[in-house]
Amino acid sequence: MESVENAKNEEKKSKLNAMVAVTIALLATFLGICKVKDDNICQAMQKDQAASIDSWSTYHSKSTDAKILNGQAVTLELQAESLPADVKARALTEAKKDKEAADKELGDKGDWKKKAEDADKDYDAMNYRDDQFDLSDTLCALAISLLAITSLTQKHFLFWVALVPTALGFLMGIAGLFSLKIHPDAITNLLGVIQWVRW
Repeated sequence: MESVENAKNEEKKSKLNAMVAVTIALLATFLGICKVKDDNICQAMQKDQAASIDSWSTYHSKSTDAKILNGQAVTLELQAESLPADVKARALTEAKKDKEAADKELGDKGDWKKKAEDADKDYDAMNYRDDQFDLSDTLCALAISLLAITSLTQKHFLFWVALVPTALGFLMGIAGLFSLKIHPDAITNLLGVIQWVRW
């Protein structure tokens, strides 16, 4: 009788360990897939951030250049008043060229502003997805920890508890992979409420 009971316990233990092992294997595979995509997104974010910085710098330098050119034009115009006629005409021609160059710099400035804003928008969109992958990583790591404790303690209810962060981790990873509009704030707020209730 005792051997039958031991056999049943061993079968339950074996079944639980198999479920834990399969779940951990699935989580590890899913984490690997998400990691590759997340790394690609991080690289693109760095590229957009560099493009944004460069574009905003060029935008501001265009403003500075336009101010300098306008200042030179005004100086030449003022100096031209006291110059002989032949030199005066040349100074006014140079002043006109400086004003045209300043107008061109101001015209180009708008293009650089648009490039910077586009890079910022791309960065924000990718950051949204990066946040999804970050939360997926965290939830899957929590699930793996709970599954390890399940295997050690052989408590079946812990397996079902571990499936909650597993499901949420998969949800956030899928959202990141397929650009779904599920933001981590919803889950972090939920976790915050759970933390508050616990205390």
